[in-house]
Amino acid sequence: MRHVPSGGSRTNRGNARAAVELVERGRDACADRAWQRAFDALSRADAEDRLAVEDLELLATAAYMLGRDDERLRVLERAHQAHVEAGDGARAARCAVWIGFHFADRAELGPASGWFARAERLVARTEDDCVEAGYLLLPVMLQLSASGELERSHATAVGIAEIAERFGDTDLLALATMGQGRALIAQGSVAAGLARLDEAMVAVTAGEVSPIVTGLVYCSLIVGCREVYELRRAREWTAALTRWCDEQPDMVVYTGECLVHRAEVMQLHGEWSGALEEAERAGSRFEPRLEANRASAAQAHYRRGELHRLRGEAAAAEAAYREASGLGCEPQPGLALLRLAQRDVDAAVTSIRRALGETPEPARRADLLPACVEIMLAAGELEAARAASRELEAIAEDHPSDMLAATAAHARGAVQLAGGDAWAALVSLRHAHRVWQELGAPYEGARARALIGLACRELGDRDAGEMELEAARRAFVELGAAPDLAALDGVAGERPATPGGLTARELEVLGLVASGKSNRVIAADLVISEKTVARHVSNIFAKLGVSSRAAATAYAYEHQLV
Repeated sequence: MRHVPSGGSRTNRGNARAAVELVERGRDACADRAWQRAFDALSRADAEDRLAVEDLELLATAAYMLGRDDERLRVLERAHQAHVEAGDGARAARCAVWIGFHFADRAELGPASGWFARAERLVARTEDDCVEAGYLLLPVMLQLSASGELERSHATAVGIAEIAERFGDTDLLALATMGQGRALIAQGSVAAGLARLDEAMVAVTAGEVSPIVTGLVYCSLIVGCREVYELRRAREWTAALTRWCDEQPDMVVYTGECLVHRAEVMQLHGEWSGALEEAERAGSRFEPRLEANRASAAQAHYRRGELHRLRGEAAAAEAAYREASGLGCEPQPGLALLRLAQRDVDAAVTSIRRALGETPEPARRADLLPACVEIMLAAGELEAARAASRELEAIAEDHPSDMLAATAAHARGAVQLAGGDAWAALVSLRHAHRVWQELGAPYEGARARALIGLACRELGDRDAGEMELEAARRAFVELGAAPDLAALDGVAGERPATPGGLTARELEVLGLVASGKSNRVIAADLVISEKTVARHVSNIFAKLGVSSRAAATAYAYEHQLV
């Protein structure tokens, strides 16, 4: 029998050398953020000669960045076990925490809880103080935030930051600082919260944070900015996130979220076709990892619905809203506004009231209230619109931002115009339009100009009114805002003012009342419900100071309204 040297056969030595070269190649690729090359090299090295635990963790990172969640889980479990066998309970606990988050992201709460408990047990057995005690507090911080215990969540985040600073762990410090910022914002301390978010981003942009945590911080920061309508920050950090994603062309994770954020920013800037493409790309990116990205995928579908609605593509909008709803996203206020565009005012009123009724959070109510104002005005419910406008203004005062202030001013101006106070409306709407211009939001600016035009006509200045309406019309044509364009063309020939401050719809109903038609016939003619007609008739009586259909008819003929 041939003697085999103690160093192993030439084949084995060759395999070992090849594995070493592959490991080096994989490490270099990770440093270059070339995730596919890193994954391929480290996977081949692992097949040749099982990887050391540090390289297993690199392989897990590469798998995560490529969206290969199941493979990442298997590798992390191996790394966890290797740390256990080596007697390194602290590092084993850190792996356990990340495995717990894997299951928590998939809403598999049992396995998540089990892994977090295992991590806690391992840390408890560690004799020395360790940074992993801080990582163990991350799920606690997030759970407290989710349950509304914001002060405790903030205090936990402060405690995590202290641990991170003591051990010099930049990943943990960035996550803790982000947690502080989000908790402060949720408590209403917006300026302090935004300062914390910006602080977390300093470490990210300086390259001090690992790739996984970098993506987490980017996405959390942009969501936090959106929650308080901090448009400029959200736009800046979305651009930075886009650059970061573009530098890693084979990265899958985070790119979907990035595309959703880009779609929002592009929509605001009037780039609707591009925004729709980005939203559709985001949806396709989420599809292979749907369970881990349900919320983000739902937002991508909702964004598609909004863009289709604005362009007048009702069937596509409704389909997108339904897909968003199927993934757990409330498709409001978009669906209610779609119903309004379809002239189903009752359905719009019911939907927006229901959505507001089950939404206590001020920031989320601020998303719904502008639509509520628009819908209630269309329904002739001026007082309900006024109440919604006042609530929106109160939220804007508590959560200062240019975008929210402009939204509140627009709503206030619409209510003032509908209530017959064109002078006050003009002041509010001019302010809104100025801010929309500064923010580069052409659609919102055009909507404000349309109302400004109507206010000018109410005040008898037809020249100014026609110029404003024409400017709004050009903007709607350029954007492709078909429903707004149709609505604008519908009021273009209206009389400059009507006694009693009747709306266009109320004037239409008055004409039909004066022709002797019943509420049922009017409802059929206008394709609305009898209940809505009754509301309009009641509002007409109140505004004209009459108490009967005969008196309203006499008033209409006397003032040449029909």
